[in-house]
This record gives sequence, structure tokens and C-alpha cells, in this order.
Amino acid sequence: MRFLIQSVCLLALIACIAPADVAAQSVSDTIGLPEVVVTERFSDREIRSTAPHHILTADQIGQLNALQLSDAVKHLPGVTIRDYGGIGGLKTISVRSLGAHHTAVSYNGIPLADQQTGQIDIGRFSLDNVERLTLHNGEDDRIFRPARTFAAASALEITTAAPRFTGNSRVNGKATLRGGSFGLINPSLLLNGKLSERVSATLSGEWMSSRGDYPYLLRYGPSAGDSTSMERRINGDVNKGRLESSLHARFSDHSRGDLRLYYYHSERGLPGATIYYNTLHDSGQRLWDRSFFLQGHFEHAFSRRWELQAHGKYQRTYLRYLDPSYLGAEGMIEDIFTQQERYGSLSALYRAFNNLSFSASADLISATLHANRKGFVTPTRLTSHTVVAAKWVSERLLATASLLHTQTFESAENGMAGTNRRRLSPYLSASYKPLQGRDLRLRAFYKKSFRLPTFNDLYYPQVGVRNLLPEDAQQFNIGLTLGRSPGTPLKQLTLTADLFHNRVDNKIVAYPTGNLHQWAMINVGRVIINGADLSLESVTSLTEKMMLHAGVNYSWQSALDRTDPQQVNYGHQLPYTPRHSGSAHAALEFRELQFAYALIWSGARFSNGYNDAEYRMKGYADHSLSLQKSFSTRRGTLTLIGEALNLAGRNYEIVRNYPMPGRSYRITLSIHY
Repeated sequence: MRFLIQSVCLLALIACIAPADVAAQSVSDTIGLPEVVVTERFSDREIRSTAPHHILTADQIGQLNALQLSDAVKHLPGVTIRDYGGIGGLKTISVRSLGAHHTAVSYNGIPLADQQTGQIDIGRFSLDNVERLTLHNGEDDRIFRPARTFAAASALEITTAAPRFTGNSRVNGKATLRGGSFGLINPSLLLNGKLSERVSATLSGEWMSSRGDYPYLLRYGPSAGDSTSMERRINGDVNKGRLESSLHARFSDHSRGDLRLYYYHSERGLPGATIYYNTLHDSGQRLWDRSFFLQGHFEHAFSRRWELQAHGKYQRTYLRYLDPSYLGAEGMIEDIFTQQERYGSLSALYRAFNNLSFSASADLISATLHANRKGFVTPTRLTSHTVVAAKWVSERLLATASLLHTQTFESAENGMAGTNRRRLSPYLSASYKPLQGRDLRLRAFYKKSFRLPTFNDLYYPQVGVRNLLPEDAQQFNIGLTLGRSPGTPLKQLTLTADLFHNRVDNKIVAYPTGNLHQWAMINVGRVIINGADLSLESVTSLTEKMMLHAGVNYSWQSALDRTDPQQVNYGHQLPYTPRHSGSAHAALEFRELQFAYALIWSGARFSNGYNDAEYRMKGYADHSLSLQKSFSTRRGTLTLIGEALNLAGRNYEIVRNYPMPGRSYRITLSIHY
């Protein structure tokens, strides 16, 4: 808490001492960077990109009946969300069946990290102050960024809204109150302030509470005639809050920077899997989570050819798990883990010619994990990322290339440390426009990446193995994009189609070591993934005052285990990976009234790597509707939203024995002032 108070004071100090006469343009706006294609519409970026690049704006997110980040991401092609049910359930993202460990999640340009598990729970992120969500397969075409962002096979980028002011306004913001089924209460507040002509600031916060006690239908067998009973989820409550602040300074026409402070806390129950004939399965398991980080960014253009930027971050996370019903000598399990990470990055951009630019970036990360367990090794990992990249931009050709070098240094306060590792990760991509008068582009990319063993993989008691190799992945993609210029009545049309082939080697899996009670993490896995992603978005003007926004996504994935031909699961589909999945949405706008429909659907999956009928899970479809009305008042714009979620009312399962909520309702009242 003392560190939190110090950080708030630091933000206030910077606001006071920052200069007061900067011009309004950003660095990119001022010097007209050819490194970035500046366009009016985000759909143009999706069409020009050399690798699949999907963007959800704040307006599009508002049409998807999404409460949390995970609700919106489900509408992106190639994405699989592993959802353990309810508002407080764990939610992780996998792109093109590579797994959550190969998917990076960044917050305003700087990746989030969890060295203990290697995956980010995206269910804890609110959409209340999010301006844009961007999913990158392969890499982003922007080469001027931190080296760490080049490492993952895919990345989900969260961009929060920057303060904007019109006329002589110096203060604006939004206040929201949301309520709904199962005891949902969710107030939030966003405040933007213009401190001077050079400096602006934001302050946002929210609190969410829910009982999470939704009813579900428990089936006592797979057959239609088997017994059923109506039960209610127990110990599924959640109570969480978020506080966030940022400062944005424009020091001159050539310099800018920002500083962000973020704090999150939650307490939630873990309801566990449903159990036949034992519906009182409330074990009282609880999870406390606290996360704090302070991050900064500075950018300066020395000339039209040279530009430099720096990033820094300090992050601290706290996780406490309690199981009071554990049948052991102590009668309970209480684990407390604390992670600390320090991160620094320096990047340079050089524009050799109007069409050709180069970049270099070096990052250094230090991460340490502490635990309350007796004799815990307390590991520290020092990671160095260095990358060089090049980009060619012309009217008909866009091409990028990069080479990333990664080096790790492992150490431990107690016991033996893991093995140091190093890797080279190359990337090549290109997009070509064959026809002069058509916005049709062909694209392809190749990327080799990896994911490091987590601290759990290396150091978990009686399971971790110190000499684990990184898990290697290769990605191949070919595709096309098609866009249509604005016209009447079709205002916008964006079509993307991609075929991909992925390979994963040295896959880290848990394996029995001659004793079913003792397992070890070893490199034995190999996976071959083939698939296709299709996406279509359109905006149509039905009348002068009526607009229709519509879109559909479809994904086909064959993700097969190719580890050992002697095993019974050889050639079988990976667990929880549907061969067919997709989404659709439509929003009809008429003046200040909006009616929206959203659909998420998935084909059958298997809960086990052995694709036997016993483990087959049926497909599902989730339909939602919303009605939104805006009113202009002297205080600002008042918006009222009513939502009906999962209209069919079915308790489908994304993870076996973790039923999702059935039909539910939400009402939202917000004012933009």
C-alpha cells in the first residue's frame, strides 16, 4: 500500500512540473511517419495487413453484449476461450489451437506477464474504458515497438481510451451503473481532465459484485432418458474492483510520453466441477487476487529519419488460494504466491528511404516468484530480448521481416535453478495488391516462435523438471483480403480469408514416472494444426436515417496429436478444440435507437485427448439481444441499455462439468458528460 501511495504522489508531481505549451499533434501526426499507414477506418488496416489482424472498436464491442474482455474476444476468428463459467471463473485465450501459453496479452503496448503459470486470466479485464481490442496472428506490421512484443505466436492488444477534448472543454467523462441477474451490481466512473495545454490525465475505477448462484440442469448420464435435476451453483460469488490513472504529456512537436498506474483486486469462490448425486459440493475454496503495475512510455523524434522510444514497467501480483476442506495432516491448504517483475525497453527507428525503414529494440526483464511454502526455491528469471526488423511500404506491396534473439538466465535462492536457454525467432510476411483499381490483396507469413517453461513447469514440488526445453512453434499462413470503397447503400465491406498450418514441437506435458502418484513435466508432445478462418464485416445504409452493421466469422481447425504412433490418442483432436466454430452479430441503428443481436456457436469437442464417445461434448449456440436508447440532456448524453443473454436458456459447457449460466438479463444506465 505504501508503494501504491508513493506512485500516486509521483503521478501528481509529474502533472505539476510538466511544461505547459506543447502543440496538440502527436509525433506521428507531426512528421508524417511512412512507417505506419494512417487511415480513417480501422477496417483499412485489416485489409492492408500482411498477417491476420482483427480489430474491435468500442462501438463494435457495444454491439456484442459483452461485459468482460473474454465476452468480446469470443467473436474473433480462430479464438478459443476456455471458460470455467460465471463472472468469476477463469478465462484463458488460445489462438489457432496453439494454447494460452503462446498468446501474449498486452495493455497499452506493454505485455502483461505471469511467469508462474504462463497464461493470463482475461476474465479480470473490464471493457468499461477500452477503446480498442486488436488480435494479431503472427506479428503486427508496426516494427517500431518493444522487442518483447515480437516473441509470442499471437497477441491480444488492449488499448484504453485516451483523453480527448472539444472546444474549450477541460473536463469530461462517463458514469455507469449496471445491474443484472444473479445479484450483479457494477458501478464505474471515468474522468478525463485537461491539466494544461501540454498535460491531460484520466482517472477511472469500477466495482463489481455478483452472487454467481445461477441455476443449472444436472444430467445423470449421456442418454436422453437419463435422470436430471435442477440445481444451483454454489460458492460462485465474486467481488472485485479496479482503479486506474494515467498522465499524457506532449512536451514538444517531437516528444510525447505517458505514465499509467493500475490496481486490481478480487475475492471469489471456486465452485468446482458438478458431481453426480452430490450437489452440495461447496468446499469453501477461495481465491484472492491483487495486481498492481506502474508503466511508462516516452517517444522522441530527432529528425524525420530517426526516432527513439523507451518503455518501463514495475509489476507486482499477489495470489492466495485457500481450501479449508483438504483431507490432510494440516486439515487445509493455503498457498500464497507473490510475483515481482521489472521491465525496461529501448527501441530505435530509422527511415532509410520513403518506402524502407529499419528498427532495433532491446528489452530486459527480471521476474521473481515468492511463496509461503517451506523450502520453496524462490526462482528468478532474467530475460533478454533483442530484435532487428525491416519494413517496405508501397502502394501495392507491404513486406516485413524480423529476427528476435532471446536469452534467459535462471537462478534460485534455495535448491537448483533451471537451465539457461537461448532462441532465435525469425519472421517474414508480405501483402501484395495485384489489381490497380481493386482493393484486393494477397498475403502470407511465416513465423518461428517458442514459449519458455513456466515457474510451475520447472519448480512445482515433485513435478517440476529443471532442464525442460522451450516449446517450439512454427506458423505458416496464406490468405486474401478484400475491401470495397464507400458507396450507396453499401458503405463498407471487408472480407478476409486465411489458410494456416501450425506445428508445435517439444510440447510440455505432465507424464507419469512409473508411479501414478508422481508425475513430471517433460518434452514429449508434438501437434500438427491445419485450419481456415473467414471473416466478413459490412455497413449498409438502409435509409437516410437507418444503418445496419453486420458481421460473421467462421473457423475450421484440425488440431491433431502427433506425439507417439503407439499411443491410443495418436491422430486425435486436441481437448476442447472444436473443428467448427463461429460467431455473428448485427446492429440496426435508427437515430438514437439501436437494436443488436449476437451469436456465439461451437461444434462438438472432446474433453480428453482420447476422442472416445465418453468424452464427447455437444456443440452449443448462445444468442443474445440488446436494445439501446440515447437521450440528449443538459448534463450530457444519457444512454439506457437492456440486454437478454443466452436466450435459449441452456446451461452449455465450455469445460466439462462447469456449466455456463442460462438465460439472464442486464440493465445499464450511463451518462457521458
